[in-house]
Amino acid sequence: MAIHVERARGLESVGILRSGHVHWNLSTPTLTEISLTRREGQLAADGPLVARTGQHTGRSPNDKFVVKEPSSETHVHWGDVNRPLDPAKFDALHKDLVAYLQDKELFVLDAWAGADPAYRLPIRVVNEYAWHNIFARNMFLPENDPAKRAEHAPEYTVIDAPNFKADPAKHGSRTESFIFVNFGKKLVLIGGTSYAGEIKKSIFSILNYTLPLQGVLSMHCSANVGAGGDTALFFGLSGTGKTTLSSDPVRQLLGDDEHGWSDTGVFNFEGGCYAKMIKLSPEAEPQIYATTKRFGTILENVVMDPDTRKLDLDDQSLTENTRGSYPLEFIDNAILTGTAGHPTNIVMLTADAYGVLPPISRLTPDRAMYHFLSGYTARVAGTEKGVTEPKAVFSTCFGAPFLPLNPNVYAKMLGEKIATHKARVWLVNTGWTGGPYGVGKRMKIAHTRAMINAALAGQLDKVQYRTDPVFNVEVPTSCPAVPEEVLDPRKTWPDGKAYDEQAKKLATMFVDNFKRFEKDVPAAVKDAGPRT
Repeated sequence: MAIHVERARGLESVGILRSGHVHWNLSTPTLTEISLTRREGQLAADGPLVARTGQHTGRSPNDKFVVKEPSSETHVHWGDVNRPLDPAKFDALHKDLVAYLQDKELFVLDAWAGADPAYRLPIRVVNEYAWHNIFARNMFLPENDPAKRAEHAPEYTVIDAPNFKADPAKHGSRTESFIFVNFGKKLVLIGGTSYAGEIKKSIFSILNYTLPLQGVLSMHCSANVGAGGDTALFFGLSGTGKTTLSSDPVRQLLGDDEHGWSDTGVFNFEGGCYAKMIKLSPEAEPQIYATTKRFGTILENVVMDPDTRKLDLDDQSLTENTRGSYPLEFIDNAILTGTAGHPTNIVMLTADAYGVLPPISRLTPDRAMYHFLSGYTARVAGTEKGVTEPKAVFSTCFGAPFLPLNPNVYAKMLGEKIATHKARVWLVNTGWTGGPYGVGKRMKIAHTRAMINAALAGQLDKVQYRTDPVFNVEVPTSCPAVPEEVLDPRKTWPDGKAYDEQAKKLATMFVDNFKRFEKDVPAAVKDAGPRT
């Protein structure tokens, strides 16, 4: 009966009127069997399903467009991130896409985005690939109750068809690949790319649109909770350490990437994690490493021996952006309710490719707002197509590619919440020290963990600080388990004058970048930035 009801409430609403065989809400084992039968992937020795994504081994941000239509036009912050698309072009692609899907075998998941019942969004994901449907099961919150599933009414639907290619002239796309978001029709169309992360990030973009309009701050951050119930947030773009640093055996993991902050606390958007796997080690990342030996984990572009099926996590011949998707329950100390209290500490992570930012510094509320709007980091190789080495970038709110609204909306909400809940804010450099990328070395994870642990435990409240003369932040002069010279980046460089030149160069970049925000922020926030 449930299957009949699901079909009755099925895909007609999104234009798919006929299909060869629609699989509704299949289990991971069943989907895995189908994936193997269809040769979509291979099983590794310890159980994960290994799949390749072809030429697209990362997101294609330049292929994402937002339909310019009446219900959302005044809210969307149009520009390089939110490129406008004519509704007629969307409709033309939608028509051709559903025609392509007629008589195709499809896989459908009914799920939720958001763990808080007050704000969770009912969604539906329609996949051409069975392994993409496993990915969706891992990343979202499936509705597993058959009765509730029969009544599931998705507010937003994602149709994901990697083998369908767009015609730029006809459909308004940039290339054959597309990620088209239509807030009016509550529909996302994805095609021309097999990178599963596009599915996850399209839903994140939707929540970044819907939740702030309901008074909830949507955040590109990981989160964990200490033994005393203290919540910590970790902001940062992919590759800065959000997943690695929030997966801490002595703290409970709330989630590794996307969260909301409401009047009652923080909640996870997802039901799983999507971690970078390159050079993963059981010593540095024991919890994440363990997921590579679990059935139910999806590994993207990870190299393995064709005979023994043993993984080689150090091999980046396909891409540096090797990925693993796994359910949150695979982390032993995860908080499966997906909810926690208001943050006590907020950590802003940056991978500084210039090697000049202090490894940890304390931020005043004004400095926190400055660095949140700046969102400085290095875009790490492989995270996006065409990026082969780190490049210094400024990504507003540490998540600019996923923000449909004006960045000041998110920044203002964060500032208000920091003030209301008196959260401490830290800027942590997980990037380079002793020189820029190619000369210096990446910060040791052990040192970064020690600094963050000290900050979260309140140990850094008891030490002396110095104000960095260039970056205008408060730097601790000592930290347990960290050599003092590590805390002062200038001392890690063999040539102090070379450091000064690089620091001034980066400071100038900060100041130039922030000019676009100056008219919308208080003078105290503007003055909280680096000195040139």
